[in-house]
Amino acid sequence: MTHRFFLLLAVFFFTPFKAVQANSVICIDQQTTGPISLSTWLNYTIKTTSNIGHIKNQPEQSWRALPAHMIKHIDSQKIWIKFNLYNKGKDNIHRILSLDNPHLDKVNLYHFNQNHLVAGLTMGDKFPFTQRPIINNNFVYSFNMKPNELHQFFLEIDTKGQASIPLTLWPIDDFTEYSDHLSLLHGFQLGALASIGLFSLFIAITSGSFSYSYYAGYVFSITLFVATLYGIAFRFIWPQWPILQQFMVPILLPLSMIFGLLFTEKILQLKHQSPCMLKLCRYGITYAVILLLLGPFLSYELAIVINIISLLANSSLLMFMAIIQGIKGHKLAKLYTLGWSTVLIGSVISGLMYLDLLDLPFQPQLPFMLGLSFEIIFMAAVLAIRYNDERQEKLNIQQKALAQAELIQQTKEQALLAEAKHNEKLELMVQERTLELEIALRELNKANAKLKEQTTVDSLTGVKNRNAFDKRLLAEIKMSRRQQSFLSILMLDIDHFKSINDSFGHLAGDHALRLIANALTINLKRPMDLVSRFGGEEFAIILPNTDKEGAITVAEQLRQSVSQLNILWDNRLIKLTISIGISSQIIGKDIDRSALLDQADKALYHAKNEGRNQVQLYCEAPMLN
Repeated sequence: MTHRFFLLLAVFFFTPFKAVQANSVICIDQQTTGPISLSTWLNYTIKTTSNIGHIKNQPEQSWRALPAHMIKHIDSQKIWIKFNLYNKGKDNIHRILSLDNPHLDKVNLYHFNQNHLVAGLTMGDKFPFTQRPIINNNFVYSFNMKPNELHQFFLEIDTKGQASIPLTLWPIDDFTEYSDHLSLLHGFQLGALASIGLFSLFIAITSGSFSYSYYAGYVFSITLFVATLYGIAFRFIWPQWPILQQFMVPILLPLSMIFGLLFTEKILQLKHQSPCMLKLCRYGITYAVILLLLGPFLSYELAIVINIISLLANSSLLMFMAIIQGIKGHKLAKLYTLGWSTVLIGSVISGLMYLDLLDLPFQPQLPFMLGLSFEIIFMAAVLAIRYNDERQEKLNIQQKALAQAELIQQTKEQALLAEAKHNEKLELMVQERTLELEIALRELNKANAKLKEQTTVDSLTGVKNRNAFDKRLLAEIKMSRRQQSFLSILMLDIDHFKSINDSFGHLAGDHALRLIANALTINLKRPMDLVSRFGGEEFAIILPNTDKEGAITVAEQLRQSVSQLNILWDNRLIKLTISIGISSQIIGKDIDRSALLDQADKALYHAKNEGRNQVQLYCEAPMLN
């Protein structure tokens, strides 16, 4: 006791406002601010027992300073860690202990105060997420210290893979702020990746493009991989299935390689540009499929090492093919090379850090994450250019078809004029020209049908335009009158839309219109329902065979869906609401299209006068909700 008293007395007067190292005792008080990295104070011993009593009573000679290289190898780790904290101040202090590695299999934490056990906790990704003492992506423990108290901490680490132990001591306010900033950063990154993936998926569905399909698969697999590395997937997707933590990384890395190779094959057009590279790409896909199937059956540390080496080889292969195609003059290969170089550099740095061949002062996954984010953005640009080129090519084909049709028409007229003089001689030529004309006219009809379809769609929002709405409404009025069925019309107007254009700009307004149009389309479940842009910030919806109650229900769903949209523009949140007017009735002989629209418009006007962000049904009597 006397020896410990003099030890504490010595460290008490050493640096009053900062934690210092002295015989593995960290001195803090109420004035100690900011996070404290505990790496230099950690002592370790190889795990020979799980009995905390035996470990606590081991002689000091059995404990050694924890070297950085020891916890960087990808291997099984079974060690004990300990450190001491002393409150040298006169006030009680509250601190947070954070272990920022969400992939540790099992961590037993023992907290002693003056040789009395304060808490014993078991954490790790082998256990359900809800068992953690504090809900956080990382392992977090909260505790209090009274003045002149010496606290001792023991951590039993039992894990496979990369056993990084970034222990940090936080004041509670600083930790809260740090957690909020980290959550915002991770949320922004995952949100951006998911948005790009969804956009690519929608383009793939609407256009039938394999390039967009493979890219969507690549982005989604990478998004889930990033969420797994951050511990976000375990927290929100499979919190009760910790066994998935052991398999997701060995599965997602080969899966991303498969989609990446398929996407490269399409975007670089290897089938036409280089059959040899196409074979090489197919071999890489076959290898990734084998690795995907074998991953769950390999030991975790072996699977991680193989995947890291495979990722480096795959990145190098794709970089090599892109450079070769860029040298040959391929338009998209140069931008593809620039994008893939970022993920290659990040993969090399992260891989070397994981394999303990490179030592840098940050987490090993950071270079790969940064390179991956830039690569996703560059690849999205490549796809956009590819999509524009394909669209331009289709327009050129249509123009050529029209020109060819005109030329054939002229040829036919000349043939008819010449037929009077050379009837017998030109009979065979007329038949040949007629056959060519029929083929050209068939192609022209297809082109005209596509152009006619485009004239019914609003170019900004992608929904039907006013012309398509008017034609459909006339047809539904006739149907309702003939069958004596209900027909409902919804008129929607965006509340305070002018203020959005004035505050954020017209581009933000256009973006909001597109999102609202998408939300309306998603919430209309029946194929017979039609949503259209009526003009400006107004939309109109036709609901056949829908009575008043059904129309009100649908309108409320649409209103709630729009009010829940969180639109970010220049890091500023735009909140939108809509007002909806409803006209719903069985069409009689005295009701025409203008009367229906006028009733819905009056109901909409009443909704706006009543305070906006609501639904109003048209009635002859005073308006009712």
